[in-house]
Amino acid sequence: MQFHHHGYVTTDPRIQPAAGIGLDRPEDLPDEVDVLIVGAGPAGTLLSAQLSQYPTINARLIERRPGRLEFGQADGIQARSVETFQAFGFAERVIAEAFNQTAMNFWASDPEDPSRIIRTQRAPDDPDGFSEFPHLIINQARVIDYLAEAAVYGPGRIKPDFGYEFLDLKVVQGEEYPVRARVRHTAGENEGQERTILAKYVVGADGARSAVREALGMRLEGKQAMHAWAVMDALTVTDFPDIRMKCQVQTPHGGVQLIPREGGYLYRMYVDLGEVTSEERGAVRKTTVEAAIAKANQIMHPYTLDVRHVPWFSVYEVGHRLTPKFDDVPRAEIGTRAPRVFIAGDACHTHSAKAGQGMNVSMQDTFNLGWKLGQVLTGLSPESLLDTYAVEREEVAQNLIDFDREWSEMLTKDPKEIPSDELAEFYVKTAQFPAGFRTHYKPSMVTGEDTHQDLATGFPIGKRFHSAPVVRVADANPMELGHHASADGRWRIYAFADGATETSSVALRDWAEWLHDSPESPVVRHTPVNDELDALFDVKVVYQGTYETVDIGGVPPLFLPRKGPWELIDYEKVHATDPERDFFELRGIARSGCVVVVRPDMYVAHVLPLSARTELSDFFARSMRR
Repeated sequence: MQFHHHGYVTTDPRIQPAAGIGLDRPEDLPDEVDVLIVGAGPAGTLLSAQLSQYPTINARLIERRPGRLEFGQADGIQARSVETFQAFGFAERVIAEAFNQTAMNFWASDPEDPSRIIRTQRAPDDPDGFSEFPHLIINQARVIDYLAEAAVYGPGRIKPDFGYEFLDLKVVQGEEYPVRARVRHTAGENEGQERTILAKYVVGADGARSAVREALGMRLEGKQAMHAWAVMDALTVTDFPDIRMKCQVQTPHGGVQLIPREGGYLYRMYVDLGEVTSEERGAVRKTTVEAAIAKANQIMHPYTLDVRHVPWFSVYEVGHRLTPKFDDVPRAEIGTRAPRVFIAGDACHTHSAKAGQGMNVSMQDTFNLGWKLGQVLTGLSPESLLDTYAVEREEVAQNLIDFDREWSEMLTKDPKEIPSDELAEFYVKTAQFPAGFRTHYKPSMVTGEDTHQDLATGFPIGKRFHSAPVVRVADANPMELGHHASADGRWRIYAFADGATETSSVALRDWAEWLHDSPESPVVRHTPVNDELDALFDVKVVYQGTYETVDIGGVPPLFLPRKGPWELIDYEKVHATDPERDFFELRGIARSGCVVVVRPDMYVAHVLPLSARTELSDFFARSMRR
C-alpha cells in the first residue's frame, strides 16, 4: 500500500481522496447518469467498486431492497475471486474471516453393510498449486459488504441507492443519454412513485428474474434438470467425524453435500430430494426443514445430525439456462452500433449451486465489463471495446453450463453407476475450472495472438496473470509480483530483463528508454500530457539477479516514476528474483527477456520480445485512442 505522496496521511490509508463526482456526490438519485447499475448483489457491487476508480464517471447503483443484504444464498469463494479481492484491497481480511477449504472428502455406502456409510476418498482442493490463495467459504452478504466498502472508499464515493425498483427501459439511438430507464420507489415517503432516469449505459445485475433482461426481450434458455435439493445453513450437534470438512455423501437413498461455513460452528447442507415430475414440482417446493433433516439423517446413517438452529432454508431445482446475448446488440448488428445495455451474473446464466460458481463467475462478468466502461466513458478507448464484453463472457458462461451439467448429473447418479472414487477423480481432474482458472479469452482488440508465447510459457495469452514471488530491490521485501496490481483501471506492463543487473540488461535499457521517450511509445502516445508517467500504464521490471546485485540508482527512469505534487520517487516497481524461487524458472520466462502485458482485469493480453516495439505500440493503438 502506497500513500503520503500527496501529503502526510494520518487516517485510514484505504480511503482514497475523493475526486470528481465523489467530491460532491448528490444524496438523491439524479435524473441523468453515465452508468445505471441495477442490482446490489456481488456483480453489481463489484462493478460499482471498479467504476468508483473513475471519478469523472457518474455511476449509480440501485437496489429494490431497503437496505443491506443479511442472508446470502451463495457462499463459495473460489481462488480466482480471492485474487480479485486482492486487487480491491481486502483479500487478507476476507481470508481471516472465512473458512479456508483445503480438501473434500467422499463418503459412500459400506459394501459390507449398505445400511451405513464410510469414508472412501480424500481429495485435495488445489492439488497443483495453481493459486497462492485459498478456496474460501463465507456468507455472500459479507462479500457484498467488502465490495461496497471498496466502492465508497474509492475516489467516486459510490454507494447503493436502496429502495428503487427497476421497471423497464427504452433505448433511443442518437441521444447523449440514449437509455431511458423507468424506476419506482419501494420505500420511504415516495414509495410507489415512478420516475425516469436517463443513462448512457445500463447494466442489469439483478438476478435470475432480471427485469433488465426482460426489458431487452430476452429470456433464460435451457431446461430444469427436474431434480430437487433442499439447502440449509445449520448449527448442529453430530457424531459425524468430518463435519468440518467439505463432504459429498452418495448412497442409494440419495446424496448429501456438507460445506463448513465461517465461524467454526455453522455449515451448509444440501440434501438430495430426488427426481421430480412437472406435477410434483409444487409439492416438493413445500418440503419442510424437518423433512429435509430427516432425509439427511437417513442418508448419513449410522451418524446422526441433531440440528439445533437453521438460520436459512430453501428448496430449489437444478437448472442450466443461458441467455442468447449479454448485451442489447443482436449478433447481425455487431459492429454497426455500440451496446448500451448489458446483463451480468444470474441475469444471464443460472446453474446449480454445488460447484460454487454463481457468485464467482458473476463477479468476473462485471470485472471484465467495468474497466471497459471506464476506458470508453473517459475517452481512452473507442466504443467498439464494449463489444468484447459479450464475446468473452458468453463463451465463459457456456463452458460453465456444460461443466455444471456434468457435475450435477454425477452427484445425482446411483452409486452403482459412478463409484465415489470416480467422483473424487473427476473433482481433482477438473479442479482448475471451478477455481476460475480455465477462462481463456480469444484474440481480440485487447488480447493478442500467441506468436511469442514461447518467451513466457507460464503466462498463456488470454488467461489470468499467475503471480509468483519476487524481491523488491529498494527494501529487500519478498512479495508476490501480482499483488501490487490494484483494480484501478490501469494496464500492467511487466518487463523481464535480459540480464542479472541494470548494467548487463542492455536490451531492457534500450526498450525502457524507448517506452519513456519515443513519440511511438504507448506511454507517450496515450497518457494525457498533465498526468503522471504511470497514470495509464503501470510498468514494472524484474531482473534475473538477486536484489543485492541491482543498483537502484542505475535503473532506467521509466521504472522510477515521479509521483504527487512534490514529484517523489516511486521505488516499488523494481524487482529481482528470489534465489530459492526463481521467477524466470517458475513462469517459463526466456533468459533473453520479454514483455508481458496484462489487462486491467488481470488477464494476460500479450507477450512480446523486448525488441518488438512497433508491435507493442500497434497493440495499444487498436484498443486506445491517441
